[in-house]
Amino acid sequence: MEKTEQTVLSAHPVAPEIRERVLQALVDIETQHDVKVLFACESGSRGWGFASPDSDYDVRFIYVHRQPWYLAVEAGRDVIELPISNELDVSGWELRKALRLLRRANPVVLEWLDSPVVYRQDAEAAGRLRQLAPDYFSELRGRYHYLAMARKNFRGYLQGDSVRLKKYLYVLRPLLAVRWIDDGRGRPPMRFAELVAGTVSDAGLLTEINQLLAIKMQAGEAEYSPRWPRIHAFIESELGREERAIYKKPEGSSTALDAFLMETVLAFSS
Repeated sequence: MEKTEQTVLSAHPVAPEIRERVLQALVDIETQHDVKVLFACESGSRGWGFASPDSDYDVRFIYVHRQPWYLAVEAGRDVIELPISNELDVSGWELRKALRLLRRANPVVLEWLDSPVVYRQDAEAAGRLRQLAPDYFSELRGRYHYLAMARKNFRGYLQGDSVRLKKYLYVLRPLLAVRWIDDGRGRPPMRFAELVAGTVSDAGLLTEINQLLAIKMQAGEAEYSPRWPRIHAFIESELGREERAIYKKPEGSSTALDAFLMETVLAFSS
């Protein structure tokens, strides 16, 4: 079947005053914790491209400590989280934690690096991370992660006759990521519009997805609606689909990540 030419709706809104608040929060974090923020991005619906007007700003970042922190006998806390305040949800992972998760092919780290909304980044460190990341992508791990996410949201939120609009997208996005992987295309893109354009060829389904997106991007986060028949049928079909691909093992090793960690810590400590 040929791909439809319909354009998938997408937007990544970040108000200028919010961006300023985010940047100030990152500066405050660096000062309070004596760390350096290497990379900060949007990780939620504003990054995926289907935020509601009242969606939170899900700011996620990777940071590095000075050298003495890494030489202590007892490992320190490797997460920094701010209380959610006035639409801002800000939290970050320490670099060693992020690299450990990358080595284990954690899809979340890979998504952050692909976010279309980057608040701040150290050009050298972020560039190295993006160069390293493809070697640690696991098709099998990614497929398991996204399929589990889709199943959990489907069971928890899409069983009634009336459903929350956003939950359809929270099931569709990971299911399309699974389809992307099964098609042998590698790492799924973070942008929902790109996922849809690359995996959905049914014109009727795409029309309904666009209708859902148009409403979701104008409605509140808690908005409900009756079931969407084409989308619901597609979800049930995808959840019942048999695994059919042969997956490759990731090529990355710990050596490159160890070297990157050491170089980055020493650079910040100098």
